Amino acid sequence: MHVSPLVWCLTIGLTTALLVFDVVVIGRRPHEPTRREVTLALAGFLGLAVAFGICVWLISGHRYGTEFFAGWLTEYSLSVDNLFIFLIIMTRFGVPRAYQQTALLIGIVIALLMRGVFIALGAAAINNVSWVFYLFGLFLIWTAVKLAKDSSDEGEYEQSALISWVERRLPATSEWHGTKVFVRVAGKRLVTPMFIVVVALGTTDLLFALDSIPAIYGLTKEPYLVMTANIFALMGLRQLYFLIGGLLERLVYLSYGLAVLLAFIGVKLVLHALHENELPFVNGGHHVGWAPDISIWVSLAVIIGTLGVTTVLSLIVSNRAQPAGPSGM
Repeated sequence: MHVSPLVWCLTIGLTTALLVFDVVVIGRRPHEPTRREVTLALAGFLGLAVAFGICVWLISGHRYGTEFFAGWLTEYSLSVDNLFIFLIIMTRFGVPRAYQQTALLIGIVIALLMRGVFIALGAAAINNVSWVFYLFGLFLIWTAVKLAKDSSDEGEYEQSALISWVERRLPATSEWHGTKVFVRVAGKRLVTPMFIVVVALGTTDLLFALDSIPAIYGLTKEPYLVMTANIFALMGLRQLYFLIGGLLERLVYLSYGLAVLLAFIGVKLVLHALHENELPFVNGGHHVGWAPDISIWVSLAVIIGTLGVTTVLSLIVSNRAQPAGPSGM
């Protein structure tokens, strides 16, 4: 797939313009968005993602179109799981509802910048080190096992060392000053609670990127598709936060579903690494002929099937677990 520098620049430019527009609009009037507002915005972002995928399909062929949709769905599902922690962070720091939208937006901007670095590093590793797929695959399998074991503790948030350092070392005020991250009080420059929340959101997403970036590179090796899939996944995350905040608690099997996806992609990466093997201590440095390459169509089917089954089972179980209302006499 050939992507010209012009297309890269246009993509990054349009993304930047959209984010700046969001920042300006929300910054002028911080508020808790209405259900109608977030529904329309989310529908718009989803529509743009689908339209983009169709354009990739028509211009570059069904292979790359399918890779984009597989990568986008995987990144989006992993982002939904991130919302659990975002909710906890907002509660932990007592962020007023009117300011949560701004905090999420700035956090998403930071996340996009950091993921851009991760994507570039991943592309460089793939192009220069063939055995990196072994590392990616084994790491995803390990992450999947850990996620499945720790799924019952997904409501816990461990504060990072960076946040603890910020709270101890930087002069700060405990009072909220709208959406400002810095204020000047009595001639002294202080960081606000909004600054700490934004750093918490950004660094938390950095940890999530450690598994999401290797996962999508297991579905496509095209950096442009990896980047655009992440952009569309994160773009609609803010609206999704307000739209399904209550529904998140009902997705009781989401972590297990994501564990299955990560394990599947991890195995896919290891098989691909064996198929392309150049390590001298594995099969004498020759390709392993019996190792199949799992097609992108099979990957897309597994992704859609796993997410569908996980969602349906979660809603059935959570509905049964809800206490029944008082019965009439």
